[in-house]
Amino acid sequence: MEQNKQVIVVTGSSGRVGTRLIETLFNEYQCIGLDFVGIPPIVPSLEFIYVDLSSDESVEKAFERIRYAYGNQIASVVHLAAYYSFTGKGLELYEKITVQGSERLLKACKGFNVEQFIFTSTLLVHNPTPRGVITTEDSPIEGKWHYPASKVRTEKKIREQHGDIPVVIVRIAGCYDDECNCIPISQHITRIYERQFAGKVFPGDINHGVPYIHFEDLNSMIHELIKKRKELPKEITFLCAEEDSISYGDLQQIIAGALYGKKWPMVRIPKIVAKTGAWALDLIPFSPPQFIKPWMVDLADDNYEISMKRAKELLGWAPKHDLRKTLPKIITNLQVDPIAWYKRHKIPLSSFVKKHAEKQA
Repeated sequence: MEQNKQVIVVTGSSGRVGTRLIETLFNEYQCIGLDFVGIPPIVPSLEFIYVDLSSDESVEKAFERIRYAYGNQIASVVHLAAYYSFTGKGLELYEKITVQGSERLLKACKGFNVEQFIFTSTLLVHNPTPRGVITTEDSPIEGKWHYPASKVRTEKKIREQHGDIPVVIVRIAGCYDDECNCIPISQHITRIYERQFAGKVFPGDINHGVPYIHFEDLNSMIHELIKKRKELPKEITFLCAEEDSISYGDLQQIIAGALYGKKWPMVRIPKIVAKTGAWALDLIPFSPPQFIKPWMVDLADDNYEISMKRAKELLGWAPKHDLRKTLPKIITNLQVDPIAWYKRHKIPLSSFVKKHAEKQA
């Protein structure tokens, strides 16, 4: 342990948020990464500890290691780890990992002097609203499908069980960066880039939309929460998103404009048609798995618009990035090397992409 560095524990340290967060924090703090997937040390001072959040014994052993090597004082535990799947499979893992795993983690923290416990929830715990209705931290929560519903249950458990440990709940929008690294957006770009039929139809109101947040902004907010941990209330919730809730129609036209320099055709189709099409495409032999699943169609009309007033007032923080301005950078990265972009985002290479890449070569 480096002298005079306060200890930060980051669960889910191998994930998209965790790796970036540690890169943000390591110069200032002694970071400890907890995850079930090992990664090469980002810096020599980073210790990675294997943990299976579904196991009492594994969580206990991980914290025994922390106590042995770093003592009983922890400045902040940033709990990022959770189960998430777009496939609609493994639904029991939401309870086993997200809900019960968070309980195990919080229980282990009670054996230490933890100055702060940050739980990363999702903006989607809130109920969707009509266009023009603003969501705040105090707006109703429910969770319409398995992922946000598991976060709702976990938030409740944490509030009931955190005891003397100060808790911050951060409800985060979908994350992206300059290369994209956001599955819904990369899939959206792919449909337009390949001129797919699915990229020209939509089963919802194209004027509805959701906000996003750049990874750098999320990391800076968490950093600010850690720095101001002793100034915050014992229990508080923040939203973390850009206040610009970009509509599906705007997203479509910005992507198409950056790719092809023209307006993109849009046709609204009935939900039953979209569900049937998604179901049928998944049955085609030897075809790659389809991203759009029938259950997603019911979410097509969802709309979220938020206020970041609380973060501005209590943290002096607001997002610096803007998805509208970042999308052209993302498209440029795709156009420079389509095959590398597809591989980076784990999207199967279609014949269209291969032919297009050959023409560029």
